[in-house]
Amino acid sequence: MKRFTVLFSVLLVAVWSGTVLANSAPVVSNVSANQRGDDSKLVDIRYNLADADGDSCTVWVVASNDGGVTWRVPIVTVWGHIGGGIAPGLNKQVVWDAGADMAGVVGDFKVRVYADDGNSADGLVLIPGGEYQMGDYFNDYTSSPNPEKPQHWVFVDAFMMSRYEVTNQQYVEFLNNAFSANLIEVKTDNIVYKKTTAYAYCATYDATHESRIGFTGSRFLLVPSGKANHPVVQVTWYGAAAYCNWRSEQLGKELCYNPTAFTPDLSKHGFRLATEAEWELAARGGLVNKRFPWGDTITHSQANYYSSTSYTYDVSPTRGYHPTYAVGDMPYTAPVGSFSANGYGLYDMAGNVWEWCNDWWQSDYYGSSPYYNPPGATSGTYRVLRGGSWYYGAFLCRVAYRSGYTPDGRYDFIGFRCVLDLN
Repeated sequence: MKRFTVLFSVLLVAVWSGTVLANSAPVVSNVSANQRGDDSKLVDIRYNLADADGDSCTVWVVASNDGGVTWRVPIVTVWGHIGGGIAPGLNKQVVWDAGADMAGVVGDFKVRVYADDGNSADGLVLIPGGEYQMGDYFNDYTSSPNPEKPQHWVFVDAFMMSRYEVTNQQYVEFLNNAFSANLIEVKTDNIVYKKTTAYAYCATYDATHESRIGFTGSRFLLVPSGKANHPVVQVTWYGAAAYCNWRSEQLGKELCYNPTAFTPDLSKHGFRLATEAEWELAARGGLVNKRFPWGDTITHSQANYYSSTSYTYDVSPTRGYHPTYAVGDMPYTAPVGSFSANGYGLYDMAGNVWEWCNDWWQSDYYGSSPYYNPPGATSGTYRVLRGGSWYYGAFLCRVAYRSGYTPDGRYDFIGFRCVLDLN
């Protein structure tokens, strides 16, 4: 095995909130990687880690054997200053058993070291890439055809994902920015549209009280009060894509959606909606063949959903809508982050609101899904929804469950979150 070449890489975690930088991003420097001169096939990876706020970080290492075109070399057998809880400091060391992960392989490799403090204002966290089995392990879906089958292996490159679902407050800020730039309008039906088009973004409070976003004629605001930190609802797929483009513009990233027709372009490196394969990998949180992001059963202590006796894995002592949040008018959403995070530090990957994904929905897509970074079907009528919501039961909150809706559809149980490529 040849010695490894090294690619120095620094990940500046997005820390944007409005126009204020609220938390310093960690900085990785002085990266080196050297294969030991003995027959052990061990590679020593060293780096320095700085964080102006002193935050502990999650550190991840990825490798490439094609000059950095892709980063899919499996780094599995590894130990040292890697994973969660890594304190800032000098001379951090990771040991990679390349002989175990790449038996018999000879070549030149590049490595990248990433760090994430999990405290950025937008809550972007690192989702390690890797191979996993996508689909239903339990045969919970008994109808035919089964859109969750066949369970199949896929490999997803590492990426960043919003820790939380996009909130009403965040979406109002986007709307006011877009309105000031003359990019949107509120038509007589009290729906927000892309200017002079039929592309609807979201409903206002005057269209339906399920929306928490009001419009005065000159600005958008939250009505009624108290829902600023709840996930935005009554938002279309187009409205989610437009928000992602706006986020990209704010941070100088490429636009992932054509601003005229909203056609996705996965080759662009900006904010976008997760592919279905990315979403399921992230929702599983590093667990293997589990029904939910935390395990195989569900209760109201873990998620905001509609509990019933219909499913043996719904073991909540309280039934119906979540008793804490089923107050006042619908929607019975919970503030983002009200429940424990999964293994990747993501909140509300089951329940609260359905989340738009990038893909077209096709019931038989799994039968022809590619192995690397499945992009979804090339066409369709519906865009994928994942995660279940406050309105639906445990069956729909499973990480394997697939649903879809027309991209111009709006409901009080549909929202979204963003992802960002590492490139």
